Amino acid sequence: MAEALKPLVALVGPTAVGKSRIAVEVARALDTEIVTADSTQVYRGMNVGTDTPSDADRRGVPHHVINVAEPDEPFNAGLFRRHALPVIERLHARGRLPLVVGGTGLYVRVLLRGLWAGPPADRALRREIETEARVRGDDALYRELVLADPDTARRLHPRDAVKVRRALEVYRQTGVPLSRAHRRHRARAVPAFRALVLGLTMERALLCRRIDRRVDEELANGLVEETRALLAGGYARHLVSMKSLGYRQMAGYLEGDYDFDEGVRQLKRDTRRYAKRQMTWFRAEPGLQWVEVGADDTARSVARRLLPMIESFAATSPRDGAFDDAAAGECTSAARVP
Repeated sequence: MAEALKPLVALVGPTAVGKSRIAVEVARALDTEIVTADSTQVYRGMNVGTDTPSDADRRGVPHHVINVAEPDEPFNAGLFRRHALPVIERLHARGRLPLVVGGTGLYVRVLLRGLWAGPPADRALRREIETEARVRGDDALYRELVLADPDTARRLHPRDAVKVRRALEVYRQTGVPLSRAHRRHRARAVPAFRALVLGLTMERALLCRRIDRRVDEELANGLVEETRALLAGGYARHLVSMKSLGYRQMAGYLEGDYDFDEGVRQLKRDTRRYAKRQMTWFRAEPGLQWVEVGADDTARSVARRLLPMIESFAATSPRDGAFDDAAAGECTSAARVP
């Protein structure tokens, strides 16, 4: 008989919807820990612009896969999976239900269904594309991607040169759009866990107001100063980490590309666009269950709505090993938000 898949809960959604604080309430109720699926919170020294959970929240609920890389170190979905799997294994061994939380959809997908390896790197083709980028510009490459693979182009930022070039490389090398290759992988992949994936959503106008408020809070909490310190520390603007939201726009302001007000305007605009791309990604994920967050909701009130769904899921999980022995009752009637 095949070994039963161990359970896991993932909480996803767009930036500023409130995932982190809701997750802390859920984790406290379940007496578990959080595996953070955020491609920017992995970097040390980048706490304000990435909205990394506070020290107080992390003392109350341990968070994993944050602050694990320097801003100039490469980090990708495969490395995330390599960091996350041992944590999840330890939580299962202790009878805890792992809670994966974040807005980086690729990280969650790779964790749950494995990594699509893709074709081996063609260095000659890669150099050819890099030369085209210098001659024609990245905007021209993005327009080419829109024609060759509109689904991938829709979920990528036109300025995400690394991912745009890789998508074009795959298409030119194989003749198959990257989005179609990913769909094939999803259809054939063997699940790594028995997963409940919950998505937080919010009315668009309300989410945009919350994004604007979050940007204002980040600026008040020292985003400009944090960006200045990173630049002074030798972390150049071309790094993947420094191209992330907040740092890209504030670095432009600090280096004289535009004034402060224009940097803030770009940051709010780009964050709204990013939230839209996140929603496009998550809507394509099979089996995701959506939960609406309203204007009057608090982290605690949303957690109270999520817990019965999690309890029902945990109660129907096949009994297997340490998780069953240690936690047979912990994720049902005992799980409550005060």
